[in-house]
Amino acid sequence: MATFLGFDYGKKFIGVAVGSTHSRLAEPLATVHMGKNAPDWAHIERLIREWTPGALVVGLPLNMDGTPNPMTRTARAFGERLKDRYNLPVHMVDERLTTLAAKQTLYAAGVAGTRHKRHLDKLAAQTILQAFLNELPDRREPER
Repeated sequence: MATFLGFDYGKKFIGVAVGSTHSRLAEPLATVHMGKNAPDWAHIERLIREWTPGALVVGLPLNMDGTPNPMTRTARAFGERLKDRYNLPVHMVDERLTTLAAKQTLYAAGVAGTRHKRHLDKLAAQTILQAFLNELPDRREPER
């Protein structure tokens, strides 16, 4: 059984989610604030110590046609910093439409639009991590 932390990198906030190969479900976990030039590494460090993930998953922002956009490079750089700091594998996952999916989840749950920002980043991270977990091979024993 492996635990994963998923990240939705943004200029002001980084959403974080947690999931595992056991449950095959991702859950929203936290929102990490961005400083002037760097994330709150102490907060990320606490999350990694608490959850002891086997790998990290970072959303890769792309244009709808699959080409890079201005955030693609910074998200990749964030993934590289995570890999270097924590010596863990980092998987980059296409995050197109994750923010839209997170907004739709909030609307469906009846959360007022004025309160979306508080939850949006970690729900986007949940969507990214869930997409990763959904693509993992099924390792269960076949029924006999």
